[in-house]
Amino acid sequence: MHDTATVGDRIVVESAVVDRSSRHCEVLEVLGVGDGLHYRVRWDGGDETIFFPGPDARIERQD
Repeated sequence: MHDTATVGDRIVVESAVVDRSSRHCEVLEVLGVGDGLHYRVRWDGGDETIFFPGPDARIERQD
């Protein structure tokens, strides 16, 4: 993921396993800067975590 998400955007994490679906979360807070950028997110199941996105993550903008 190369772009920066903003509060309200959704992040989709694609699964590397064929039979496993992707995971989705909503960005609640943007944390850190530069290479240390990470997010407080709420996953579709309701859990809130701190998330450091990897190359398998993409942003869905919420306009």
